[in-house]
Amino acid sequence: MLNALRTTWLSNVRGDLLAGIVVALALIPEAIAFSIIAGVDPRVGLYASFCIAVVIAFVGGRPGMISAATGAMALLMVSLVREHGLEYLLAATLLTGVLQIIAGQLRLANLMRFVSRSVVTGFVNALAILIFLAQVPELTDVTWHVYAMTAAGLGIIYLFPLLPKIGRTIPSPLVCIVTLTAAAMAMGLDIRTVGDMGELPDTLPVFLWPDVPLTLETLMIILPYAVALTVVGLLESMMTATIVDDLTDTTSDRHQEARGQGIANIGAGLLGGMAGCAMIGQSIINIKSGGRTRLSSLAAGVFLLTMVLVVDDWLVRIPMAALVAVMIMVSIGTFSWESVRNLKEHPLSSNIVMVVTVIVVVATHNLAYGVLAGVLLAALFFAHKVGQFMVVRSSLDEASDTRTYNVIGQVFFSSSEKFVDAFDFREAVGKVVIDLSRAHFWDITAVSALDKVVLRFRRDGADVELIGLNEASATIVDRFAVHDKPEAVDQLMGR
Repeated sequence: MLNALRTTWLSNVRGDLLAGIVVALALIPEAIAFSIIAGVDPRVGLYASFCIAVVIAFVGGRPGMISAATGAMALLMVSLVREHGLEYLLAATLLTGVLQIIAGQLRLANLMRFVSRSVVTGFVNALAILIFLAQVPELTDVTWHVYAMTAAGLGIIYLFPLLPKIGRTIPSPLVCIVTLTAAAMAMGLDIRTVGDMGELPDTLPVFLWPDVPLTLETLMIILPYAVALTVVGLLESMMTATIVDDLTDTTSDRHQEARGQGIANIGAGLLGGMAGCAMIGQSIINIKSGGRTRLSSLAAGVFLLTMVLVVDDWLVRIPMAALVAVMIMVSIGTFSWESVRNLKEHPLSSNIVMVVTVIVVVATHNLAYGVLAGVLLAALFFAHKVGQFMVVRSSLDEASDTRTYNVIGQVFFSSSEKFVDAFDFREAVGKVVIDLSRAHFWDITAVSALDKVVLRFRRDGADVELIGLNEASATIVDRFAVHDKPEAVDQLMGR
């Protein structure tokens, strides 16, 4: 017990606490911005980020991963808030948490194994592009001071780690934020700051049960939104867990993470916050700043609330240029530059899946749409590729006037037409033997193709025998085939 506690909480205290400060500073403007996107008070996003980060530290399945209010979730809430108000959003947040807990219990995270590496790469690249594009408004129609501050911030982020000893002791993003804030205050620069994003809360969050009628009508209003929030939240969390696994060379419990996300969202809803999920950008900031254990997520949430309540007078003076520099660093670090170099080496189908995922996510700003498009496209390419490996070879025994066809490979909807075309129906033989010992029939389309072959040979007067059908294939053939059911054949022939 003590060893487990030390490993998951206390094995990297200094790194986790410093990383938590950096993440908290970066979370504040994002939480405010996401609240504005959703059409709610900034406190809703800030309270949600605090609660989700703290709760997930205890019940999540991926140490070192940061969860809070996110833009992907905020986009799904806009119409609900506009048409029904904040109370219904809080109710939808609670229902989202319940659905995510159910998903965790049903182990639906296993569906992630159907997401190919090309889709994950496209997802990551698209997110990197979206993170960068989100910084563009902060760099548009501004004075030269903002560009100078941003450039200086990037210089600090990338050059500070090169300093001996101290460069690896303090996270460079934290140095960037502190240095640029001090410089802006000392020079009295009139540039956009965190305080310009919105009013910070001045009280602790309190328990708040949504003031909505407990009726079927209410359920019908919030259910579609809750389902969408559940899917997007779990999808982004599972994808983030995959990326953090790769960055830290560790594994995560995705089923526990799904349950943990649900518990965290229920907590957020009860404290007046909106639904959230794992954040790829903030998780990468945490990892690159030295965060590794659950303590980093807890520290991020605690520091976030402490800052907005205690040192808000200083917090509001942080120039947005400093945070823009940090997020540009995240964008550059998130993008898989290797995927660009691999375009010439990887198969065309993999490249198409990756590029389509990027295009759909960037065009729609919806991560779920992009991943869905990538998964469907990857499935189509896979089906086509597997279908090409199905072959039919034949030999003729003239003494017995028997033609034997040997079917090798997978027969399903993609290869069924090729299966039928492989037989020579113009040849007049007394008997046809179809050897299926090295074949597998997967669906009713394949069974229908087998029926077509058998019935056509029989119509031409040949005796047809099927041999070697494996148990799994025999099950579906016995259930859906008609060639061995005289009454079905008569009906099919119109007799």
